[in-house]
Amino acid sequence: MTWSATPTTAVTWTPLVSRALPAPHFAYSPVVRAGGFVYVSGLVGLDPAHGGLVDGGLVDGGMAAEVQQILINLSEMCKELTIGLEQLMLVRIYCADFSQFGVLNQHWQAFFEGRTPPARTSLGVAALPLGALVEMEFQFAIDSSLP
Repeated sequence: MTWSATPTTAVTWTPLVSRALPAPHFAYSPVVRAGGFVYVSGLVGLDPAHGGLVDGGLVDGGMAAEVQQILINLSEMCKELTIGLEQLMLVRIYCADFSQFGVLNQHWQAFFEGRTPPARTSLGVAALPLGALVEMEFQFAIDSSLP
């Protein structure tokens, strides 16, 4: 039996520009829209003012500082692009130090207090870009006509 794929119409996507996010350190689109979805590439705790990891990012209390900065950057991006946090449907969290996962969860719960949190996947990893302790990627459903 031979299998062949039927050509389909390619999904078009558009990069979105957000001045609220730090400039990427590598070649990629930080935010893209495809149909009724917005995809945000993995964010680490970069300070948009200087593009480096937030103070405390790699020392005592580093996980807390990085998680807070990621969530601040996400909130500012949402305001700028007029995307509501209620449209956030999935978050993937990559954690380089699972012994500090409780710290991450404390800040996560505080951020989503009074809101319905999105679906989430959390993974332990050996290392992250720029020596970060945590990275999060986000997916939004922005078209209410989607099933």
